[in-house]
Amino acid sequence: MGLFDRFRGLFGGAPVAPDSPAHTPEPTPNPALETSQARRDAFWSEVGMVERDVLGHLISPGLLGGPAWPTTRQAYRVVRRSGGAILIATDGMSDPFDGAEEVPPVNGFECELFIEVTDLPIEHAGTPGEIEPVKHSWAFELLTHVAGMIAKAGGAKQQFDHYGVLSMELPGVSRSDAIAAVLPPRFVTADDALGILIGGPAPDFPDRIADMPLSPVRLLPIVILTAAELAEIRAGDEDTREALAGQLGRTMSGHRCDFVRASIVEEAD
Repeated sequence: MGLFDRFRGLFGGAPVAPDSPAHTPEPTPNPALETSQARRDAFWSEVGMVERDVLGHLISPGLLGGPAWPTTRQAYRVVRRSGGAILIATDGMSDPFDGAEEVPPVNGFECELFIEVTDLPIEHAGTPGEIEPVKHSWAFELLTHVAGMIAKAGGAKQQFDHYGVLSMELPGVSRSDAIAAVLPPRFVTADDALGILIGGPAPDFPDRIADMPLSPVRLLPIVILTAAELAEIRAGDEDTREALAGQLGRTMSGHRCDFVRASIVEEAD
């Protein structure tokens, strides 16, 4: 009898036979989850070249007290587009909820967020087949931060249903890691905030996956605003936000984040 078996005997446990292997139950297949992942992959493959691997975490932030996604899987897709553009998208916010019994069942938060940029330096863009450098980019930092805020709120479907496009402020942006190192001063307000739009302008590809297994899923772009544009939103109302998104959609940059684009709102000298 081994030492471990002796301890089990002392505390009332039966010895374990050395030739009795532990049995790990097989995970229960979830067809809706598998279909959701396959349809997201198929969707992004129509937008650009989808990197085979995903960016993720060794341990899900949801298990460490961070904002929870519908499942413990919190991943990010990298899609390379023409002209050197790189699109980074959340991959899992629209997974069916783990262990939940919604009536009717839905595809998680019914959205995925993405950010597209054209000027990531090679040390952050990497080359095809290489995605680890993307994890150190300002775009990835911004996307993960916004995804955490949406997840912490339990999704924002009702808000997007009502407003279409949302705006958000990220205070204390100068204390960020990757963002502060590259953000031009004209994008930072006097009170150290960065403004963004979520859900507009509309991208140059469909913004919805209609054939998800449980419910349609929105694809929501994140677009950074100049300080002057954020000031306009602060002083206005929801119509101001919609008008600004429409104007940005008519520029060459459109839904892409662009540090060199002209401001839609006149900037102070």
